[in-house]
This record gives sequence, C-alpha cells and structure tokens, in this order.
Amino acid sequence: MKLPAACFALAALLGAQDFSDVRIERIAAGHKFTEGPVWSREGFLLFSDVPQDLILQWTPGKGVSRFRESSNGANGNAFDAQGRLYTCESRTRRVVRMDRKGQLEVLAERFEGKRLNAPNDIVVRRDGHVYFTDPAFGAQQDTRELDFFGVYHITPRGEIEAIARWKTRPNGVALSPDGRILYVTNSDERNVYAFDLDRQGRAANPRVVVSGIDGVPDGMAVDEKGNLYVTARALFVYTPQGKLLATIEMPETPSNCAFGDPDFGALYVTARSSVYRIRLNVKGAVPY
Repeated sequence: MKLPAACFALAALLGAQDFSDVRIERIAAGHKFTEGPVWSREGFLLFSDVPQDLILQWTPGKGVSRFRESSNGANGNAFDAQGRLYTCESRTRRVVRMDRKGQLEVLAERFEGKRLNAPNDIVVRRDGHVYFTDPAFGAQQDTRELDFFGVYHITPRGEIEAIARWKTRPNGVALSPDGRILYVTNSDERNVYAFDLDRQGRAANPRVVVSGIDGVPDGMAVDEKGNLYVTARALFVYTPQGKLLATIEMPETPSNCAFGDPDFGALYVTARSSVYRIRLNVKGAVPY
C-alpha cells in the first residue's frame, strides 16, 4: 500500500527519500485491539492484544507467536538497558517488570494507599528512570480510587512520585533523544505536553507543545532528530516545537507506534486489528 500524497512533505523535511516508493506493510492481522509496540535488541517486536490478554511477538521471517499469555490486560510495553520488559497491566492496575528469565516483579500498584486507575503507557530512560501514565477509560472509571489521572515517575530505587495530577486523561509517553524531555499525550485535551527532566529524573516546567490534534491522541514515538510521531485519527509527525510536518493516513486508526529493526529505521504502528511497518530514512531515538 503506497503512502498518500500528504507524505511527500515528510520526505522533503526528513531527507531526500522518495516517499512514493515507501509502502505501509501489514505484518500482523486478525487481532482484537493491538497496542504497546516495542522493539527488542534480540531482533523481534512485541505488542499487546489488550482484549485477548496477550503479549505477542513478531519475528522477521517467522511471523507472530505468543510471548506472554494471561497478561492481565497488558497495554504499554518498554525495555530497559538490561533487556528487562516493563508492562502496564490495565486489569490488575499495576506496572510490572519481567526479567530475562521470565520472572515478574511488581513495581507499582498503589499510590498514597490507593490502587492505581489503569496504567496505560510506559517508557524507560537509559539510566533506569521509569515514566508511566495512569488514565481510566470506559468501565475502568467505575472502580477508581484516586481522584486524579496521573503521570508517574519511578526511580531506579523503586520510589514512586506523581509528576502530574490531572482531571483529564494522559495516555502516551515518549522521551526526547537526550532523555531530558518527557512527552505525554492528553486524550481529553487533544494535545501533547512536555516536561523537562533533570539528572535525578525529576520533572518540571509542564507545557503544551502540540495542540489541536485531529482525533484522540494515543501513543507516540520520537526519532533521532526529536520529531514526534503521534497516533490519533491518523499518524501525525511534528517537530519538537509542535509544527506539523506530515499526516500519514493509515489503513486503520492507529493506537501506538515504536521504532524498530536492527538499524531502528522502521516505524511499527499498532492499529486496531493489525500491526504495520513503515521504513523511513530517519532513525528512531534509541531509548535504551
């Protein structure tokens, strides 16, 4: 499937690549609702099928296999520098970490004595600082104990703090290439916030960097130049200053995206029942 004409602007801004030759490749299909894509250094992609309670693995040349069953409504996923997998479990309302032997450790399930809402998306900085969102959608709102929707920081020592306490719902998270800026989509306000991060992982100076997004913004990815790839009605590409570079129309409404392949030169997009792969001439920011 060829990209629409709107993507030629992306080619001009990101390099000399002729986007008429770039194709959106569907690599997985037939799922219920895909989310949480993340690329492993071991050469495969993981993604969640939330209603099916699965984390699935796609390996080039081999296709899709089951990575984790009974995943407790796994949504967002992230790897750290040690190859450990971090997952937001929406049904058990917790954040867990899986080591390379498959052992699970609970990192967060309560804050100030109350259960989390429904952890959604997560990112890990190179130095081990973890950031995740905790909105609540649909029936999840009926069982809330907290009176806010949070953006959280977990330190390498396991300490948890809320860096944002919103009345509106945060969703996707991503880091700038240098790890000094945290980006968070706000699904209700239809915008993207940025927070400055210091060396201790503390956040400050919250501000809106992208506004007026068409559709409900969900997951994000960042390339090596700091450009933001935001999933909403379509896949939108913005500069770090919030200028729209391009709109990539997808065959299905996208939910999240992540860079992958050995050279980090492909963007993987989860979209309802499918997962898509788009080769680009810009690499993703290496998160770990």
